[in-house]
Amino acid sequence: MANPIEFYFEFGSPYGYFSAQEIDAIGQEFGREVVWKPFMLGSAFKATQSMPLMNVPLKGPYCVHDWERMSAYTGTAWKLPEKFPAAILAAPRGFYWLKDQGQDELAVTFAKAAYKAYFAEGRPLWELEATADIAAECGIERDEFLQAVQTPEVKARLIEEGQKAIESGVFGSPFIRVDGEDFWGWDRLAMVRDWLKNGKWG
Repeated sequence: MANPIEFYFEFGSPYGYFSAQEIDAIGQEFGREVVWKPFMLGSAFKATQSMPLMNVPLKGPYCVHDWERMSAYTGTAWKLPEKFPAAILAAPRGFYWLKDQGQDELAVTFAKAAYKAYFAEGRPLWELEATADIAAECGIERDEFLQAVQTPEVKARLIEEGQKAIESGVFGSPFIRVDGEDFWGWDRLAMVRDWLKNGKWG
């Protein structure tokens, strides 16, 4: 069986959001399973001595324009969140909570809904209650979700996944790994397709 496509992303990452609209289709095109792996970029920023794009002079305004341009280019709904960047914790915690219950498909459905809520609908994904509303809309029991994402075990699970990602070389969102080859950024999706089609080059 072919290796899966590993899709590392941060719920607060616009480039991750745009990539999330395409990654499953790429997997289906080439008969590869896509394994979604959310993590927190804050830890990666510490490891790379970096900072959020919006905090970087010149680069921040460019990126705002770039995201608007990407929305028009790809036909993807987009709205810069009221609070951005923001610490989004409940969504990735909830994702791994679902996954640990064997609800992989529901976890991805929830991830897509959460991304859309934050970057297309202007909903406050940084708020626990708002995230629980999104979970409920996906058919997840709201109170159970609220309780789960606040447990030490689920919090530790997200931290552990983030540490493993960084130790394996992940430093940004999106970060796509195919057969041991790493690709960083939405603009590398074309290269991912070519790699899957033709194999290693160079």
